[in-house]
Amino acid sequence: MHFPRPLRPSLKWILAVAMLAIATPQIAQAEALLVIEADSGKVLQADNATMPWYPASLSKLMTAYVTLKAVKDGRVSLDTLLTVSPNAASQSPSKMGLRPGTQVTIDNALKMMLVKSANDMAVVLAEGVGGSIDGFAGMMNQTAQKLGMTQTSYVNPNGLPADGQITSARDMAILARAIIRDLPEYEYFVHIPSIRFGRRITQNFNKLIGRYPGADGFKTGFICASGYNLVASATRDGKRLIAVVLGASSGRMRAIRAAQLLDRGFANNGLAWLRPSLGTVDNLVPIDSTPPNLREEMCGAKHKRPASDEDGEDTVASSGNAGNGDGSVSFFASGLQAAVPTKPADMLAQPAAASDPVVVYTGPTKTGAALIAAVEADTEKLQTAPKRGKGKHSRVAGKKPDAADDAKGDAKSAAKSDSKPAAKPVRHANAKPDAATAKPAADKPAAAKPAGKPAAAKPAAKPKAADKPKADAKPAG
Repeated sequence: MHFPRPLRPSLKWILAVAMLAIATPQIAQAEALLVIEADSGKVLQADNATMPWYPASLSKLMTAYVTLKAVKDGRVSLDTLLTVSPNAASQSPSKMGLRPGTQVTIDNALKMMLVKSANDMAVVLAEGVGGSIDGFAGMMNQTAQKLGMTQTSYVNPNGLPADGQITSARDMAILARAIIRDLPEYEYFVHIPSIRFGRRITQNFNKLIGRYPGADGFKTGFICASGYNLVASATRDGKRLIAVVLGASSGRMRAIRAAQLLDRGFANNGLAWLRPSLGTVDNLVPIDSTPPNLREEMCGAKHKRPASDEDGEDTVASSGNAGNGDGSVSFFASGLQAAVPTKPADMLAQPAAASDPVVVYTGPTKTGAALIAAVEADTEKLQTAPKRGKGKHSRVAGKKPDAADDAKGDAKSAAKSDSKPAAKPVRHANAKPDAATAKPAADKPAAAKPAGKPAAAKPAAKPKAADKPKADAKPAG
């Protein structure tokens, strides 16, 4: 009697399953990752990509988009002068620390905001372009709705903790695509390696700039509740990818995660048939839940590292997979895809490529000898300005910050203060924002005039107890 030989599985599919197993990264639960093609929006990898998340300073990407759209539409110009209000000057670090009444152009305010992540400059732009924080937040929400960012809601322009300040990795990728698509002539703002103000040089918090081959954007963010966030992009052989990392454990780790996502994205071209299609970023289905709160992990009592965007780990090289942060190798299979020559951890530990910092300054637009004089004047102001006490907090759209965002000088204060998740219902961008028609509060400054005599300097008013949200813990000391 003849028995048929058992069917042997195709070696091709055995290999395919093995390769997928190797390529699948081991992701921590409290982390959202996404990588897409910039031109097509095709999703290459998505983990918790539609989980609601606190954006922190990634909010400043929308502040930049709304401001630059106003420039492109002719409503303002990059040379338009804005005045630092007491409200702007009172923001928590990271900030430029300019005194009330100081004037700065939109061009310089954008550079300061995007490179140093200056919270005061975000408010200067919001008040100058939108008339008030509430009015500008309405513009931000209307823009988010128009772009299809259905999970995003804004309350303030800088991302300091506030009820309803929510986004997702999906929506951040959509916004990054919009910046590339709609504002190509102004895109240089999101990949400036460093700025110089007076004699002070500030490097971009995005560690991929000047280190990762082809890196060309975008922005970092951090508050205790969100963890370390990063929207990054890179271009190789004419192909541009966008990576989003939310909830990383440190500033260094978010850069490593982003580099790993980009490496896989660029290496996947020849093996795309192995993975099922994930569609485009716009079609990712939102998750209906509350954002995870990482406050205890990031800023709890047992957390020894300062809660800032410039922690000590950022400059320490590590070795092996422990420094890589990901047990899975960044290649698919021996003989089919070569390993990445340099590990992300080793690459990011290297100094950034040498570049001249972009000079920023106060006052009207200047060139030549006038620019040199302006830089000298700002240097003199920095040398003679009295040192301000640390640990002071102020209201941002009615809320008290829980941690200094992207801060260096206020790390100790940031680690001590924090807020809990928003208890109020979230205002989503696909609903008509109430703030769009809201009048500025009586205690908020009017819109900064483009030009004219600077307003008289006034000390920032201390927030009233009634204005502080119940969810916020009282800062220690």
